[in-house]
Amino acid sequence: MTKRILVIDDELDIREIVCLSIEAFSGWDTEGAASGWQGLDKARQGDWDAILLDISMPDMDGVEVFEKLQQNPQTQSIPVILLTAKVLPRDRDRFAKLGVAGVITKPFDPINIGRQMANLLSWPTL
Repeated sequence: MTKRILVIDDELDIREIVCLSIEAFSGWDTEGAASGWQGLDKARQGDWDAILLDISMPDMDGVEVFEKLQQNPQTQSIPVILLTAKVLPRDRDRFAKLGVAGVITKPFDPINIGRQMANLLSWPTL
């Protein structure tokens, strides 16, 4: 069964590369959201297997988006993987305490991003 991944990132180039990479190398369906608010709307409207969420966004950062996803019974069970360029050991601890499924750092490997997600979510890999 094909996985459906929602990619929330305000940077168009990153969002497109992530979506294309996941589709090409993992065979999963993706959809992008350009902001935290748009991501929340799409999360409520779709049947998502996972969300890949950028931390640094101008309107609402990824932690705020994650917290809002957790507050909504419709979206709280969707696993969330954070995508970030800034990750210190204390950030990893903080993210783990939030209950995110994992963290992928930028720059990421486009060929392996789907495999990284699968490993974090304990999904079978291709």
